[in-house]
Amino acid sequence: MTSTARRANDLLINVDMGDTVQPDWMVRVKEDYFRADSSMFQSRELSELLDEMDANGVRRAIIMTNIKQPSKRAAAFAEQHPDRFFMGLGGHDLLRPMPTLKALESFVASNPVAYLSVGPSFWGDGLYAPDNAVYFPLYTKACELDIPLCLNTGLPGPPIPGEVQNPIYLDRVCVRFPELKLCMIHGADPWWDTAIRLMIKYRLGRHAICRHRCCTTCAPAARTRSCLRRIPPCSRSPGRSRRRRSSTFRTRSSTTISSPTPRPSSSRASRAETAVKAG
Repeated sequence: MTSTARRANDLLINVDMGDTVQPDWMVRVKEDYFRADSSMFQSRELSELLDEMDANGVRRAIIMTNIKQPSKRAAAFAEQHPDRFFMGLGGHDLLRPMPTLKALESFVASNPVAYLSVGPSFWGDGLYAPDNAVYFPLYTKACELDIPLCLNTGLPGPPIPGEVQNPIYLDRVCVRFPELKLCMIHGADPWWDTAIRLMIKYRLGRHAICRHRCCTTCAPAARTRSCLRRIPPCSRSPGRSRRRRSSTFRTRSSTTISSPTPRPSSSRASRAETAVKAG
């Protein structure tokens, strides 16, 4: 397959959706929100994924995995192509901080982790907003390891509580953890104005306490106060195709996530940091 010019990093892909039976609510999201076909729940083969990346100008990709049940497929992809695949790590049990942080540190030392990920609506019955103290150990460890942390923002597609994903809860986090590299993911729908205002407030160099790289899918457009008019169409229209949603969101996101400084813990981790920096 003829490849196009490589110009983007895809910061969130799933390769093992077909390895487990998806719950009913995920089927509803696929059909009602993404309007996707059965391919959404198929696991990806390495050769197929590489061909698709080359065809769409994607030079590197970050594959999601779970710290409780790490994806063997994701690990195999990263092992076979360390120059193209890295990991986004989720599944953190924030109510048991000590074993969680020990497992996190061990995983990061031996795998190419590009960022950590938490969806506030997807754990704890949606009762814990990001400014709750249960997150503080994870924020501290992310700062120590100098790894970006991605937090879901916006109402989730599944029928679960979504209020905790209002980006306003990141305001206090930015004040208390100015060292944290924080990234808003999933578009902040319908709270775009709050997300954009936070980016204006905490953009690099704006205030003494603001060393955050606070970003979301429309971050490049958010550098001016007129950016509300420039929110990607796919974030406003759930009926858009999955391919359009992915290419628009991820290409924009890849230009804004910050790069951690090199850590001596492992060569694999260093490759992950280099990839994020290159994006």
